[in-house]
Parts: sequence; structure tokens; C-alpha cells
Amino acid sequence: MNVHTEKLRLEGAAGTVEALRDAPARDVAPAGVAVIAHPHPLFGGTMDNKVVQTLARAFVACGWTALRFNFRGVGASEGVHDEGRGETEDFLAVVRQAAPEGPLAIAGFSFGAFVASRAIEALWPARGLREIVLVGTAAARFAVAPVPADAHERTLVVHGEQDDTVPLAAVLDWARPQSLPVTVVPGGGHFFHGQLPLLKGLVTRHLRAGASGRAHP
Repeated sequence: MNVHTEKLRLEGAAGTVEALRDAPARDVAPAGVAVIAHPHPLFGGTMDNKVVQTLARAFVACGWTALRFNFRGVGASEGVHDEGRGETEDFLAVVRQAAPEGPLAIAGFSFGAFVASRAIEALWPARGLREIVLVGTAAARFAVAPVPADAHERTLVVHGEQDDTVPLAAVLDWARPQSLPVTVVPGGGHFFHGQLPLLKGLVTRHLRAGASGRAHP
């Protein structure tokens, strides 16, 4: 956490949802709220995962308020793991309470990218999304929803070349029918060990490009 991190207790369908909200510096014009989902709860995934923290730092550096939360059954979040169904409900509950209006970004890592895809499917196009960031998307293990065609230009998909948890080929098979570009990190593994600064730089560059030149919903 940093000096601008606030602990939150939100309400989901299974009870309390534990969350952390990272705010940008007060002299930075607010860009909106980014909700970020963590990797698989049954394999140690939490909102404190290093990739999730890296995503939060990238959003904060670009003026976004970053909101990370624990899925049901993780940390102080109540309930039990629900294979993505209940976790999608958790994600949408967090959006309703922490970002009910204004610019919204959605991001996720691994299992969290799968859940994020389901949340995007539920929110688009009624809500509209300013930015989408999917990292290490778990396309080999879950039925990841396609990204809406109108959202492609505001979407960044990043994957490690040598990811041995989710093979790059599986993500390309998911992205190919959509003609959705995938940014490949050479030599990168699933958790981007030694390459988190590079990951942050990719996300930051994407967000700043959007802020400077992309049409907003």
C-alpha cells in the first residue's frame, strides 16, 4: 500500500467484499476509476498479487483511482469460490458501489482477466468503458468472453511468450477470431518475474495514448 491507499468494505452477493482503493496524487486531474481483478483464489491469488499491484500503480500514475478487491473466500471477503460465476457478481457489485458513474476502466490478471471479460460483457455497451487491460488471460482454462468489437481500440492484452500456466497459443486462439491484437513480452512468464517494470510501462503507455488521442465513450 501507499500513503494514498484506503481500506474498504463493500457488499457483494455472498457478503462483505474486502477492497483497497489507491488514489492518485491530489494535484493530478482525476481520470476515473479502474477496477482490477486478481488471479485464481484456489492457487493463492489475492488483491496483493504483484501483477495486480503493478496494474494498480500504472493506473494511478496515469491519474486513475485504482480499486483492487478480494474475491469471495479470499482474505476478509465472505463466501466461497464459485468458478467465476459468483466472482463476476463480486466484480459488478464493486463497480456499482465504488464506480457507479463516470469514466470506468476494467483490468484483470489470469483468472481475474477471465472474470473481467465476463464483467465487460455484462456492462457493455450500457455503461461504456474507457480502458480495458487484460494480462495473462486464462484462455486455456476458462471460457473467456470476447472483447466487444467497439472496445478493441481501448483494449490492451499482454501475455508472456514463455507463460507455462496459460500458453501463449491459447490466448492467440482466443484473440484470433476477434482480430484482437496481443502484446507479447519476449521471454515473459505468467507472473512476469523481473519484468514488472516493463509491464507497468506497457500499461502506462497504453493509458496515456488513450488519454491524449482516443475518442471517449
